[in-house]
Order: sequence, then structure tokens, then C-alpha cells
Amino acid sequence: MTSLMPALFIGHGSPMNTLEDNGYTRAWRRLGKALPRPRALLVVSAHWFIGSTAVTAMAHPRTIHDFYGFPDELFAFQYPAPGLPELAGEVAEVAKPTWVGADRDQWGLDHGTWSVLAHLFPQADVPVVQLSINALKPPEYHLELGAQLDALRSRGVMILSSGNVVHNLRRIEWHKPDAGADWAQRFDEAVVQQMTEAPGDILKTLEHSDFDLAVPTPDHFIPLLYTAGLAAQEGGAKALVRGYAMGSLSMTCYGVGTDGIPCDEGEGAAQLPEGVPPDQTNI
Repeated sequence: MTSLMPALFIGHGSPMNTLEDNGYTRAWRRLGKALPRPRALLVVSAHWFIGSTAVTAMAHPRTIHDFYGFPDELFAFQYPAPGLPELAGEVAEVAKPTWVGADRDQWGLDHGTWSVLAHLFPQADVPVVQLSINALKPPEYHLELGAQLDALRSRGVMILSSGNVVHNLRRIEWHKPDAGADWAQRFDEAVVQQMTEAPGDILKTLEHSDFDLAVPTPDHFIPLLYTAGLAAQEGGAKALVRGYAMGSLSMTCYGVGTDGIPCDEGEGAAQLPEGVPPDQTNI
């Protein structure tokens, strides 16, 4: 296989998007139908944020329900995609000299992965491998590792990053389900410009005046750095889905190698469960 598989960044929002039919989930389903079928998916999720760089290497990764306060229906959801242990070795090889460990029995697929794949690949018939986010490393590390992963795209591996460019749960505005606060929009627009024009310089956005509000913790922003590293190999990324949720979440999605796929405007993103404080969830 010589053609390059696309790479994606998906703004995933609430895990309730798994079960809902809304503007974003419909956009993800349209996107999934437009994408080529990969040999496997390598996913960088905001929710595997640990003190090392590791990749899942089990044949049958479990569905992890890494949240609380949500309906029983969401806890019952399963995404039974197979793993691909051999891909763990390939990731470790292309990442050298960076060390990547093989997780054979601890993790699996967390909701940052399956809440999106439930719509992109609803049959769960494409093998999925997750790559952890090393919480001990600086932003430059993740950008450079993303660029190294580019070699996998010619081997039929689609690289998917899942997070949110703007993700501040303490600034949620419940009365604005489809709106973004002014600071959220300013930062999101700055990132769109950087990703489309010079993704290799994405770290310049860390100096933006709204960065601290938009990115109070790094976990949901770092997945974008992997996509930026990949986009730098092709000169830019394309915004595929645009929109906001609850004032303080950006739902923007990006594609690399996705020419011909139109940009969608999303609306109606899933909300948090009623009565559950945002800082007591894990989205």
C-alpha cells in the first residue's frame, strides 16, 4: 500500500455523543463514509494521560468506561474492535530513539477513542491501537513524535487524535449549548489559522493571550500536537468540522490528506448529565 492514509483530529466533547444523533455525530458519520478503509487505526486520546509513552498491544482491547455520573446506557456501551499487536512493534520502531512500551494487559479503548469511532467506524471492524500521552514530556516532544508517526500512514494506518482545542470545564455556560465564549472563539480561530498555514509552528499558539483560559490543563490539547506534526509533513491541515459547545468547548476537527471532503458546521453537541458538576466528570 503506497498511498498515504489520512490523519485526523476530532474534537470529541461529552461521551454522550456516543449515543446521540446530533449535528456533530452526523458529521462524523459522513466523514467516516468518505474516508478510505485503513488497515488499522492508531489513536492518541486525551484520556490516556500517563507518566510514560506506551501503546496497547493486546489482541482484544477492552472498552473502558473512564467517567462517572453518566447514564447506565453509556456504561453498557461496548466497542469490540480488535487490536493489532504487531502494530505496537511498528510504532516502537518508527518512534526510535524515543522509547515506546508495549501495554499487553492494562489499558484498552477509552471513551476519547470509542465515542468517536462509534460514528466514524460503527461496525467496530477496523483494528484499533492506542498510544498514550506521556504527561512528563514537554509539548515539543509530542509534536516531534507526531511527525515520526507519519511513516505509518504509507502502511495503511490511519492516525486519529481525539481531544478538544478549547476545553475548560470550569467555565461551562449551560445556557449556551451551541455557542463559544469570545475568548474560546479567539483561540480556536488562531489555532485554525496556524493549523492550515503553518502547523509545524503550532507551539506559537501557547503564547496566545487566551491560551490559559482555553487550555487550563494540557491533556485535551496535546492530541492536536500529534496531528500538527503530521500536517507539517504535508504543509497544512484542513478544518473539517467547526462549532462550539457550552461556551467553553471547541468541537473543531481537522484532517490531513482529506482533500475533497467539505467542512461541516456542527450543532447540538451532547451535554453533560443534569446535576453532575463539570469538575466531577472526566470528559
